[in-house]
Amino acid sequence: MRPPPPFEQPIYVTKPFLPPLPEYMARLESVWASGWLANNGQQHQALERALSAYLGAPLLSLFNNGTIALIVACQALRLSGEVITTPFTFPATPHVLSWNNIAPVFADIDPVTLNIDPSGIEAKITARTSAILAVHVYGVPCDVEAIQDIARFYGLKVIYDAAHAFGAAIDGQPISTFGDATMFSFHATKLFHTAEGGALAVGDPALKHRIDLLKNFGIKNESEVAMPGINGKMSELQAALGLAMLDYLEEELSARRRVAAVYTARLADVPGLSLMAMPAAVKNSQQYFIVRIGAGGPAKNRDQVHAELKDFNIFARRYFYPLCSEYSCYRQLPSASPVNLPTAHWAAAEVLALPFYGALSDDDAHRICDALLYVMELSPS
Repeated sequence: MRPPPPFEQPIYVTKPFLPPLPEYMARLESVWASGWLANNGQQHQALERALSAYLGAPLLSLFNNGTIALIVACQALRLSGEVITTPFTFPATPHVLSWNNIAPVFADIDPVTLNIDPSGIEAKITARTSAILAVHVYGVPCDVEAIQDIARFYGLKVIYDAAHAFGAAIDGQPISTFGDATMFSFHATKLFHTAEGGALAVGDPALKHRIDLLKNFGIKNESEVAMPGINGKMSELQAALGLAMLDYLEEELSARRRVAAVYTARLADVPGLSLMAMPAAVKNSQQYFIVRIGAGGPAKNRDQVHAELKDFNIFARRYFYPLCSEYSCYRQLPSASPVNLPTAHWAAAEVLALPFYGALSDDDAHRICDALLYVMELSPS
C-alpha cells in the first residue's frame, strides 16, 4: 500500500474560526468612539444578553477566561475542604480547586461517556466534601440526574465545567441549567470564542450578584469593597469579537457537521477504532471529533498512530493524556492512585482527537482518513 501524500501545511487539531475582519473592526470603531475599554461597557452588556439567550442561561456573567470563572465559582459557592472531580480533564479543572485551598478528590469515569461516574462518587464523600466538580467531556453531558441526586442527599454543591459543551442540551434543556453553576470557556480553540474568555451560568440571583462582585475586586460601589475579589472582567475588545462571532456561529456549526459526516462515513466500521457516540437526546456541541484506538487489537496503539500521523503533517491530540492524577502536583493524593482509576487510565491510552474545524474541506477530511487508515496498516476505503 502506497502512503498518501502529506499535507503541505500543518493540519492541527483545531483552528480558530474568525469572523470577517471588517465586521470586527466596525465594532471596534464603536469601542474607540466610546473610549470605554473595560468595566461592563456596551459590548460586554450586549454579549452577556446575547449569550444568555443563546445558551438558555437564566443568569450569565462574562469573564476574561474560563479558569478565572471556575475559581470565582468556588469562591462564590463558599466551597472548602474537598471537592470530588474527574482526572480525565484539562489541568484547569483540578487547578482551580488548589487555588482555592481545596483538595481535589479524583473519582473514576464512565467507560462510555468518559465523564465522572456517579457510581464512584459516593464512595469518595467524607465529612470534608463540599461539592462535585464534573466535566461534560467532549460535549457529552454528564449523568446530571444521578449527580444531582447524590448532591441533594449529601448536601453538596455541583459545578459543571462545560468548556466543551457550548450550546449542548439534554432533551431540549440547555446544559447551562444544571447544577449550581456552569462554566463555559471562550478560548480561541473553542467553537465560540472571544480569543480568551469565559462565563458562569447560574440560576440564583443572589449567587449572580456575588459572582459579579468577586470578579471585580469585590467592589460594591465607589467607596465600598464588600469582599476580597479578583479581576476577572471581560474587556470590550473580547466582547466585540464575541458579538461578531455569534453572527457566523451557525455557519461554523454546519461546516463542522459536514466534516463529521465524512469522518463518520469513513471510520465507523474500522477494526480497532471506535467513534465517541453522542446520546440520541443530546444536542451536539460539535467541539471535537474523538476516536478511540485500541479495541479489537489494532496493529498499532494510539501513541504510535498519534506519532506517525505527524509524518503526514497531521497533528491530532491525545486528549486527555496524561491524566490530571498523574501530574506531579496531584499524584501523591490517595485518590490519584491508578488502582482507583482503571477506566480513566484505559481511556487516556486510547483517545485521539482528530483535526476538527469548519475550514477543513471534504477533501481534507478524506485525506486525514486516508493517512489514519494507512498508519493503522489498513486499506483506505
